[in-house]
Amino acid sequence: MSFRHLLFCLALTGAFSTVNTGAAEEISSTEQGTHSPAVDTWLLQAAHGDAAAQYNLGVAYGNGQGVLQDSKEAGYLLAAQQGHADAQFNLSLLYIAGQGVPQDFTEASKWLHRAAEQNNATAQNMLGALYGSGQGVSKDFKEAVTWYRRAAEQGDATAQYNLGMMYISAAGVPQDYSEAIKWLRRAAENGLVIAQVKLGAMYGIGEGVPQDHEESIKWTRLAAEQGDAAAQYNLAIVLTSAQDVRQDYREAVKWLHRSAEQGHAEAQFNLGVLYGAGQGVPQDFTEAAKWYRLSANQGVAYAQYNLAIMYGNGQGVQKNVVVAYALHNLAINNAPKGGAIRTEPIDMTTTGLTSRQIEEIEELAQQMSDHPIAAIDAYLAR
Repeated sequence: MSFRHLLFCLALTGAFSTVNTGAAEEISSTEQGTHSPAVDTWLLQAAHGDAAAQYNLGVAYGNGQGVLQDSKEAGYLLAAQQGHADAQFNLSLLYIAGQGVPQDFTEASKWLHRAAEQNNATAQNMLGALYGSGQGVSKDFKEAVTWYRRAAEQGDATAQYNLGMMYISAAGVPQDYSEAIKWLRRAAENGLVIAQVKLGAMYGIGEGVPQDHEESIKWTRLAAEQGDAAAQYNLAIVLTSAQDVRQDYREAVKWLHRSAEQGHAEAQFNLGVLYGAGQGVPQDFTEAAKWYRLSANQGVAYAQYNLAIMYGNGQGVQKNVVVAYALHNLAINNAPKGGAIRTEPIDMTTTGLTSRQIEEIEELAQQMSDHPIAAIDAYLAR
């Protein structure tokens, strides 16, 4: 499989399903050793075998609502044993995460099965993911497709995405791009960012559909507007490189900024390029160097190379040939084969550098292997 099945467990932080009675408004934060009135009521009801009250207690303890948070108390077991689908699903989450119980994917799959058979769409999607990855069950792509489809037909966006990806990967079903697009589009229309990104990419390169940059921009923009850094970067690239759409460097800069500020290394590099060239923004070497530094620190060879040139010429930074050559050496070591950066090392003896400078370059280059910018800053501060 070439894609990761989406579980969407929400990392179990506030992930448990909410209470299913009107008493949710009665729950408030509580002092140590006290319960909210709603919790006291549920304790009495649960003691008499009320499955809904048992489930609500599990949610309350799991989320720390009206009681001190305690995953060990959020077992949901009594309610799950009585057939409460949401309790069965939440119990499976605890076993998947090993939260309050030992991690046990086999036990998780058992409770997911029970919830899924009651048409809990989230449980159906998660069960599909377990069959797709072989966790707690034997790997079985056909079974994964069965559960993804049941959840997808109920409108679960994550399952719709997973089902679409199964059609692309020919896992459990014959490869069928028309079916893939159908399900990915439904997931994207339901606001699932990863589906919007995938649709945008497929239309951008013509994967399984006629290439259509306008359609690519449409879906990528939706994901970008939801704050997805990769989508923001992709949108900027399409806006500056697609041949059949009007190039818009100003808008590209806006999206690169948003992506770069989230730490997207390629966006940081490309933003440095635009500031250096004055495309979409006034030319500003200091700003270019700032973004190159951030990208270079994440290992982007082209950023390291361009930053080396800036240190060599004193553009946006104080000129320093030691830093320039050390960065250049780092860049050629990290550069992809056949790329734009020449990967042949420089013969330092032919550069006019002093023996002391050559020693400092070699020393700095060694220090830069893990944290290049910190090493540069430490060297310059000496």
